[in-house]
Amino acid sequence: MKRQLILEDGTFFVGEAFGSTEQKVGEVVFNTGMTGYQEILSDPSYCGQIVTMTYPLIGNYGINRDDFESIEPSIHGLIVKEICDAPSNWRSEMTLDKYFKEKKIPGLAGIDTRKLTRIIRQYGTLKGMICNMDVDVTEAVMYLQKTEFPRDQVKRVSTKSAYPSPGRGHRVVLIDFGMKHGILRELNKRDCDVIVLPYNATAQDVLRLHPDGVMLSNGPGDPKDVPEAIDMIQGVLGRVPLFGICLGHQLFALACGADTEKMKFGHRGSNHPVKHLATGKVAITSQNHGYTVNAESLRNTRLEVTHVALNDGTIEGLRHLDVPAFTVQYHPEASPGPEDANGLFDEFMAMIEQFKKEGEIVHA
Repeated sequence: MKRQLILEDGTFFVGEAFGSTEQKVGEVVFNTGMTGYQEILSDPSYCGQIVTMTYPLIGNYGINRDDFESIEPSIHGLIVKEICDAPSNWRSEMTLDKYFKEKKIPGLAGIDTRKLTRIIRQYGTLKGMICNMDVDVTEAVMYLQKTEFPRDQVKRVSTKSAYPSPGRGHRVVLIDFGMKHGILRELNKRDCDVIVLPYNATAQDVLRLHPDGVMLSNGPGDPKDVPEAIDMIQGVLGRVPLFGICLGHQLFALACGADTEKMKFGHRGSNHPVKHLATGKVAITSQNHGYTVNAESLRNTRLEVTHVALNDGTIEGLRHLDVPAFTVQYHPEASPGPEDANGLFDEFMAMIEQFKKEGEIVHA
């Protein structure tokens, strides 16, 4: 069945449909990962987005029960060069096409994904629509240009209520802004006693749980759309060690007086080199973000840059000079991607232990 992708600039692509035949609108972005499509499509940070995979063959190892990063996917569509309808892998339980049909997610195959990626790189991310062939392109373009995307993506993907993931180690309160399961998995590996709280938890909500550490998760959208989180972070800074990832990194920067800005086309993929300034060591990292911390805005803060992206020089890590808190823009839990930066979770554990030695946490 032929379907089309229409962009807000008037460009359109015709391809073969797979998955659902729903009509979906979203921000069209691209991901450069060669593998890991199951983790990508289930990453809550893609809420409201249509993802283009630059690697040409997708679906060749199917869908399995173990590689999901959320229970329900939030992606609005997937664009690929070629879709595999006969996957070969011992863990495979169904095809990507079948999974997308079950989850009512549209996919489009057979288009020139290189051309689409070049358009996004040149003009930035664009609004797009996956739809049937009877949709008029001119009318669709007018609709897209008038469309305002929702700004409540974090609310949509965050847990609605608190829940525990018990352990016998350090108690970590994990704020869910659109948390990937990989983050929780890494804390569980370290036997942490994790309590997951929703995005709008207050500082009092956090501190009354007597945490040894607080973790700020990844999530979708603009960090400035989550003012509740900024207030919470300001209320816990200095009272408990803090570690932030991706959106959590951006929210931490805002809470400390810095600013964030939208990137032209963002960082999405599992092959982004990041340099640790103190050691000069380079890690290949997994990333998924469309916003970044503005470097100039750090001048009047107590934040220090710890990591930078080698591709474009953007900020990839921060630490506070006065209190135990650090953050990274990339994903040390990978899922998908390399595990070069996995040791940051151990650094967080060491920070908690050091903080305990220096004195008891002040509780609300």
